[in-house]
Amino acid sequence: MKHLTPILFLLLLSCGSPQELEVQRGINYEKSKDLTTVLNKATVENKIVFVDIYTDWCLPCKEMDKYVFGDEPTADFMNSNFVNYKVNAEKGEGPDLNIIFGVAAYPTLLFLDDKGRVLKKYEGSMSVSAFNSWAEEVLVENGHEIVN
Repeated sequence: MKHLTPILFLLLLSCGSPQELEVQRGINYEKSKDLTTVLNKATVENKIVFVDIYTDWCLPCKEMDKYVFGDEPTADFMNSNFVNYKVNAEKGEGPDLNIIFGVAAYPTLLFLDDKGRVLKKYEGSMSVSAFNSWAEEVLVENGHEIVN
C-alpha cells in the first residue's frame, strides 16, 4: 500500500490541473487551413458557412468566444446548422480574407454561401440572444430548415 501513494501522485501530476481536464464546450470549428476546403464541405452538407475572423489581442473576440460561442445551446445550434470556421486575421490566410471580405473591425462575423458569397456580415460583438436571432434569420432567409 505504501508504494501506491507515489504512483497515484505521479498519475495526478501527469493529468494536469482540473481546468485542463474540463471538456471544451462551444462551437466546433473546422480544422482546415483554407476556406476553399470549408466551402466544399458546406456544398456536400448543404449548409451555410459561419466564419469568425478574430485576433489574439481582441478583447471583444475573447468575450464572444466565452459568452456567446461557448454557450452550450448556441454551440449546439451552430454545430447542427452550419459549417463553422475560425480565422486568425493576422496569420495564415487571415490577411487575405481581411481584404476579400473588407474586414475593418474585430471580431468580424460572416455567413457565407457555399460559393463564398457573403449572406450576412457583422463587425463587433453581440449578445447571445442577438447572435442566435441573427443566425436563425440567415437560415430562414436562405431557405434552410432549422435543425435542433
